[in-house]
Amino acid sequence: MNKSKICIVGAGPGGCSTALFLAKKGIPSILIDKATFPRDKICGDGVSGWVLNILNKLDPSINYQLTEKPYQVPSWGARFVAPNHQVLDVPFKIEDAVNDDLPAGFVSKRIDFDNFLVDQAKQNPLIDFIEGTEINHFETGKEAAVLRDSSGKEFYCQIAVFANGAYSKFSKQLAGIKMEKKHYIAGIRSYYKGVNGTHKKNYIELHFLKNLLPGYFWIFPLPNGEANVGLGMRSDKISKKKVNLKKELYELLQSHPDLKERFKNAEQIDTPKGFGLPLGSKKRKISGERFMLIGDAASLIDPFTGEGIGNAMASGMYAAIHAQKCLEKGDYSAKFMEGYDRYTYGRIGSELKLSTLMQDLLNFPWLFSLIVNKVISNPTLRNTMSCMLTDIEVRAQLKKPSFYFKVLFG
Repeated sequence: MNKSKICIVGAGPGGCSTALFLAKKGIPSILIDKATFPRDKICGDGVSGWVLNILNKLDPSINYQLTEKPYQVPSWGARFVAPNHQVLDVPFKIEDAVNDDLPAGFVSKRIDFDNFLVDQAKQNPLIDFIEGTEINHFETGKEAAVLRDSSGKEFYCQIAVFANGAYSKFSKQLAGIKMEKKHYIAGIRSYYKGVNGTHKKNYIELHFLKNLLPGYFWIFPLPNGEANVGLGMRSDKISKKKVNLKKELYELLQSHPDLKERFKNAEQIDTPKGFGLPLGSKKRKISGERFMLIGDAASLIDPFTGEGIGNAMASGMYAAIHAQKCLEKGDYSAKFMEGYDRYTYGRIGSELKLSTLMQDLLNFPWLFSLIVNKVISNPTLRNTMSCMLTDIEVRAQLKKPSFYFKVLFG
């Protein structure tokens, strides 16, 4: 019989994080994924300081292992290109690095990074990792929950954690989460080689172009002269403007004044692939009797940056914390499971609200451009901007009208 205290569906960063944090607490789990690893995941491929801090809580040696891998490059900052074409380079604060001898972030293809985390799970004796098995049924009973695949194979557990991504059927079935265009981004990604003009310290690039707002175009540098190139727009804007993302991508690379020379001799390595991002711009129910949703399945993607890995891994850590409480009390009721919702939104809810505010700011490209102009010419503001990338308390200034008054008239 396939039986464990916790069953986790989905072995991406969120699912692996859940299993590894449970194991650190001495709690066994079954980790199930429909794919066989390594497998690709359509993404921007940025591994932020937020991710590294979570890994540091798990085991500091993991970050050092990652630095030794040939499939990643260290990243030391972000380049913002405003709608008026002004360029703002913002270094990540040195303090954001987990340790002085580690960078503040990395860029790595998801096929490699996800497999790196899967290997960590496979090596742990408390994690029973099962590949090539798609769970399509979940039901709760008085004594346990039951998960079932298409062949009828059953897995019994006290709690199920669903970490199976943006298209999880269980998000809708169990929590009523639906795709809402205002709270959803559609993106497209392709890999290129030989892109000119990337930053020598591998800054990630976010280009806030007028016809994409409140989305953006990105270039994330990778090893061997490669780059992750793509764009994303909020789905309601795509529908309103009738945008074809693939066509838009090619037109930008061929004709945009900031990009055409940089891509003149670049080689496209693969065909563009589309993906969806359920945003955390709306608070949702993310638990119920004997289950929790994490990461993209819980719609926890940052509305401004589009980052999902950090919040997926954080919510996996929070799910492990709450699962331990449930096991200690023997309480798996929907009411008690709500503690996971409160804890998760209590930790990252303010960040999601501020990121939603920043996304709304992009509806006013003139204001965003003006702020960038001011920041470029003011060292104090540049330092503030650097802090805002990772410091929630500093970023909270964005909620205050006085901040914009100081920027514009100070």
